[in-house]
Amino acid sequence: MLIKGGNANSMVTQVLKDMYALKKPYGVLYKKKNITRPFEDQTSLEFFSKKSDCSLFMFGSHNKKRPNNLAIGRMYDYHVLDMIELGIEKFVSLKDIKNSKCPEGTKPMLIFAGDDFDVTEDYRRLKSLFIDFFRGPTVPNIHLAGLEYVLHFTTLNGKIYFRSCNLLLKKSGSRTPRIELEEMGPSLDLVLRRTHLASDDLYKLSMKMPKALKPKKKKNVSHDTFDTTYGRIHMQKQDLSKLQTRKMKGLKKRPAERITEDQEKKSKRIKKN
Repeated sequence: MLIKGGNANSMVTQVLKDMYALKKPYGVLYKKKNITRPFEDQTSLEFFSKKSDCSLFMFGSHNKKRPNNLAIGRMYDYHVLDMIELGIEKFVSLKDIKNSKCPEGTKPMLIFAGDDFDVTEDYRRLKSLFIDFFRGPTVPNIHLAGLEYVLHFTTLNGKIYFRSCNLLLKKSGSRTPRIELEEMGPSLDLVLRRTHLASDDLYKLSMKMPKALKPKKKKNVSHDTFDTTYGRIHMQKQDLSKLQTRKMKGLKKRPAERITEDQEKKSKRIKKN
């Protein structure tokens, strides 16, 4: 859900609209202004989370102390779990870049560049937030033609550069196409401001999968490295002498073999008696 603060300016409003355009149809945009301060009072965010049944939010606001402000966060059990505040230093809208746009509902590819995303705890949580916010629905298979646009996040000298590009597949003379990127917008230069991070215990609890959603292990089924399914069947011991085979003249028993078999059967009966 994307929420506009009570004092949001035109830049912040346009950022929320562009983010909603990337998230369609899996987002909710509240166009009316909502006078709230997420870091001081979170009750309004929790109310909107229950109302729209959304676990992720982006809140836009503007004031003298923190101009062009974005707060991105997620909920756990309709309570704020993580929240990070970002300042917008530079913004280029979808409308300003005159290139073709991706279709609505397209699942993006996410690329993260920079050591801060793996080293610093605040940036590591921010990376996790960006992945949850932009990844879209989980799909079992991916078609090459469906990879249409890329979201690129780069950290450099304390800034976060957000870029959105179209993916163009060109002929390369082989089966693997040549890839070109064409910027489509929006484009943002961001700065990290305040953070509200959950404790490690609460963070682990929020990531715990319920027992009802865990896939049940199937007995006697295994997979190899190529994801080929193998099944094991348990059968009783078979008597191969009674197995019905194709009748051929070459496999028929000779009279002498029949006589010896009859004698053996008679001797077994006599022993039993």
